[in-house]
Amino acid sequence: MAGSLQGRVAFVTGAARAQGRSHAVRLAREGADIIALDICAPVSDSITYPPAARAELNETAQAVEAEGRKVLAREADIRDGAALRQLVADGIEQFGRLDVLVANAGVLGWGRLWELTDEQWDTVIGVNLTGTWRTLRAAVPAMIEAGNGGSIVVVSSSAGLKATPGNGHYAASKHGLTALTNTLALELGEFGIRVNSIHPYSVDSPMIEPEAMMQIFAKHSSYVHSFPPMPLQPRGFMTPNEVSDVVVWLAGNGSGALTGTQIPVDKGALKY
Repeated sequence: MAGSLQGRVAFVTGAARAQGRSHAVRLAREGADIIALDICAPVSDSITYPPAARAELNETAQAVEAEGRKVLAREADIRDGAALRQLVADGIEQFGRLDVLVANAGVLGWGRLWELTDEQWDTVIGVNLTGTWRTLRAAVPAMIEAGNGGSIVVVSSSAGLKATPGNGHYAASKHGLTALTNTLALELGEFGIRVNSIHPYSVDSPMIEPEAMMQIFAKHSSYVHSFPPMPLQPRGFMTPNEVSDVVVWLAGNGSGALTGTQIPVDKGALKY
């Protein structure tokens, strides 16, 4: 329903581009004011695709405002707990409440487990798992204090539900998010706050590096079978907006019976 989030406030991480921007704009379209965060800088030399830029975060803010909603956009690293707590506090001061968290920020790398460097491992685990935990730690007290219940959507991955050879550190981080989701769902039930994870597959974004994937598959052809086509979209990537359809639904009252749930957003790929 249009306007299903009217009067609510949503916090979206990794909001400068791709899924994060799409989620922020779609939530705004449903009536939510937006707190938008992105690092807008290199995370580590071990991440080889280009990082988001401040100009892209500005574009997200403009897109939210074009939907008629207010936005607080800030550059911050989700590994920085103090920065996260300050942003949440500033968001509460500006908007008065926090109802929805979309923990979307993450990074991807490639390499066999025993060949990864310490930096590769520490970066992916530090951003995807520890950074998401710090995001949750910063946001949850504000949601409890607001007393309005709410919805937390943790953006995991198909790699959080199955093995993905060639990026085991990424899979480990995304499996970890499943555990955080399920634990937090139980812990927050008494406050009326729901927590669910989504598990997208092959979403068109700068994170997907076809050349890096092809190098892995060229060296280890058996790995290809762990990355199946999507029955409903076998020849291409999903769009961020298709994932946002699910995020908006989870943020709103229509999914009110769901918590502690893992939702594959994969057009059937995990059934192979």
